[in-house]
Amino acid sequence: MQIPLVSFVSLALLTGSASSKTVFSGLSVNGVDQGHAVGVRVPSSNNAITDVNSNDIICNTNFIQPVSDTVIKVPAGSQVTAQFHHTSAGYTGLADPSEPLDPTNKGPVTAYLAAVPDATQPTVTGLKWFKVWQDGYNSETHQWASDRLFLNKGNATFTIPSCIASGQYLLRAEAIGLQNAYTYPGAQFYMSCAQIEVTGGGSATPQTVSFPGAYATNSASIITNIYGITDYTPPG
Repeated sequence: MQIPLVSFVSLALLTGSASSKTVFSGLSVNGVDQGHAVGVRVPSSNNAITDVNSNDIICNTNFIQPVSDTVIKVPAGSQVTAQFHHTSAGYTGLADPSEPLDPTNKGPVTAYLAAVPDATQPTVTGLKWFKVWQDGYNSETHQWASDRLFLNKGNATFTIPSCIASGQYLLRAEAIGLQNAYTYPGAQFYMSCAQIEVTGGGSATPQTVSFPGAYATNSASIITNIYGITDYTPPG
């Protein structure tokens, strides 16, 4: 069941001062939940990253310790679900109107992969990333990816391409809040990285980008007034 847009607008007016914070803290593979913080580098804070030129834009920072040393097996072509929750604790079962994110949050959700020799390696600078999925704005329904994330209880589901090479990767899943993105800095970036190993893959060599570098401070995808918007392309 979909919640009408008017419900989101009314709720936004009622909770305009609420936090839009969210955390990617768990992964499911073909519907099988791998567990909270298992194979995911979960930041200890749900504060946004706002500097696109900071290394923190890669996988976030100040992770819950110890960081998981699990590498999640993902057959190429599988569906994975990035699980977002309001806090780093994941789903607590407590009543929280901002679980998995506050409905005033408006923006895209994206996912990237970077091939690495060892998915548990602490170093994430200098990696080459390619986008495997994005969900932006639907001009017909006037819903954002964040609205769909809210309706889906924080679950963002997408396919790991069957054509990419087998091996270990970092999976970077990110929700972006644009409700205050009138100027820079204003956009809010919420990302974490999961440690995965793709099996049964192909030999594709996708085009890549770097973080920092993929997002420009003057990009129309990052500096934007979302109210009255008719079209939007996610950054990266």
